[in-house]
Amino acid sequence: MFDISTFMLSQFLVVIAILFDLLSFQCQSRKYILSCLVIAGLFISAHFFLLSQWTAASLMLLAVSRYLTSIFTQNKKLQHVFMATAVLVSAITFTGPLSILSCIGSCLQTKAAFCQQDKALRLWMIIGTSFWLIHNALAQSPTAVLMEALFISSNLIGYYRFYIANSHLR
Repeated sequence: MFDISTFMLSQFLVVIAILFDLLSFQCQSRKYILSCLVIAGLFISAHFFLLSQWTAASLMLLAVSRYLTSIFTQNKKLQHVFMATAVLVSAITFTGPLSILSCIGSCLQTKAAFCQQDKALRLWMIIGTSFWLIHNALAQSPTAVLMEALFISSNLIGYYRFYIANSHLR
């Protein structure tokens, strides 16, 4: 499997990713949200590589390029290209149910990344992240489970701050 030091390093990388994930949804700008997700994605991908979770690691690298691309364009054709690529990557690296969960999570987060409004981006991210949370629990990465739970929580707090608490001001 992997030794304890490799496992600990993988968990430390997720701690760094958590900081960027939490920061991401406390911003209202799509550009800043997605920029934070690029940085977090690099650390998360390295985490999965250390754990030999090849589908998840590859999909996170794909996510990094997807987030970078979606900063500059919300072209739906590119969204479909990224979704098709996620399915292809998942098929090539397929190892069972974990590959399916990470593929679904990746496709839903792809939809989120190409939303023009941050409100829709947040909602699709919550759904996609839920699949990653289950994936990470089954992959036995406790820090990654914490990361996804915090990511969803931060996203919900940001959603509340920007769309519910301030709704009376509109």
